[in-house]
Amino acid sequence: MDRIFSALLLSLLLLLQSYGVSGAPPQPRGTLCRTKPTDLVFIIDSSRSVRPHEFEKVKVFMSQVIEGLDVGPNSTRVGVINYASAVKNEFSLKTYQTKAGLLQAVRRIEPLSTGTMTGLAIQFAISHAFSDSEGARVRSPNFNKVAIVVTDGRPQDGVQDVSARARAAGIEIFAIGVGRVDMHTLRQIASEPQDDHVDYVESYSVIEKLTHKFQEAFCVVSDLCATGDHDCEQICISTPGAYKCACKEGFTLNNDGKTCSACSGGSGSALDLVFLIDGSKSVRPENFELVKKFINQIVDSLEVSDKQAQVGLVQYSSSVRQEFPLGQFKNKKDIKAAVKKMAYMEKGTMTGQALKYLIDSSFSVLNGARPGVPKVGIVFTDGRSQDYITDAAKKAKDLGFRMFAVGVGNAVEDELREIASEPVAEHYFYTADFRTISKIGKKLQMKICIGSAMFFGGDQIAVPLHWTEKANPNEAE
Repeated sequence: MDRIFSALLLSLLLLLQSYGVSGAPPQPRGTLCRTKPTDLVFIIDSSRSVRPHEFEKVKVFMSQVIEGLDVGPNSTRVGVINYASAVKNEFSLKTYQTKAGLLQAVRRIEPLSTGTMTGLAIQFAISHAFSDSEGARVRSPNFNKVAIVVTDGRPQDGVQDVSARARAAGIEIFAIGVGRVDMHTLRQIASEPQDDHVDYVESYSVIEKLTHKFQEAFCVVSDLCATGDHDCEQICISTPGAYKCACKEGFTLNNDGKTCSACSGGSGSALDLVFLIDGSKSVRPENFELVKKFINQIVDSLEVSDKQAQVGLVQYSSSVRQEFPLGQFKNKKDIKAAVKKMAYMEKGTMTGQALKYLIDSSFSVLNGARPGVPKVGIVFTDGRSQDYITDAAKKAKDLGFRMFAVGVGNAVEDELREIASEPVAEHYFYTADFRTISKIGKKLQMKICIGSAMFFGGDQIAVPLHWTEKANPNEAE
């Protein structure tokens, strides 16, 4: 009966281990790192002080460690020594060549339930488990030899000398103590540095918390892309011991090797870009969040720096409010964070006043505009302007600004065309639904940077001198 109960309990524990407490499907293990080829032998205490349900916890711990290994004849091999008053070789390094075979074998291990001959078990590991005849490989810098000793009491024999012989033979020893274990014994067993090789848990119920430590200990090359330990903006590609960055279709990798741009790079991609965003009450809060995502979608396509793209943001309704000027933020991360924090103004739709602000203030040297750098404005609106736009729209284009007009919902297409640069068909966009503005964003990503050199023809754009003398109001009524 005890054996049947133990088997059922282990099956339940392994099932819970696979699915987690939330019931979510198991995450693939062993895919986040490559383990250096290792001959690993578990030396597990199953003396009478280790109760059956506690021994099941040890088996779960071993299974979890094995899950994180690259198992195979040319990678990691695993053996298990079970000991009490006597030593039992449960299986050798050569017995199982697959992870599934090892896990099944671990489930079948039964406790011996007598004394605690830890020294005898370590000697058995030296003379038998780590021998060539049992599947151990010739000592080499290319292979690790590791023993993990798990015990919960004071041994009935000596461990100091035999552990020293094991370490001298090139076996790295980890010592795990549970509950009433003698800590001095653990230190006599373990390799140096002992801070890394001696572990203690208060009970078998929490031994599983050491799993991650041992998975990391055997991990030689982490998949930095999978763990998120990289700086790639769009795509991370793992390489042995490192990673490299790549970009989505339509983007190119910038000179920093991390960020991506729809611009082709070089001086041709330098531009001053200002968003002019309708924040009237007709937009509604949930749609305004979509507009902010649209802005950041465009920002993602730029190579932001002092010498490349600068971005400014203006919101308007019944009044005009500068959210941030050109050049205030020097990288995409800070720009996108500021966009996300932008508060919704509501009220009216004074597009003409906003266009005048763009001309007089946003593209002024005082507000960060650079003489000789192409100026691009993106006007986003969802309704008819409540003021006159013709003069300001014409002046912006006469000054050489490249103007894009994006309309949603009740936006008036005639007004959008009036704002847009020539050829109008390439500079004006309309959609009836805010949920589809990301499609417009994809088109703009390519047009803004790649098309700027063609639009401006390499000519220098003069910035009127009076712009440098203007005040710098954050809000114009």
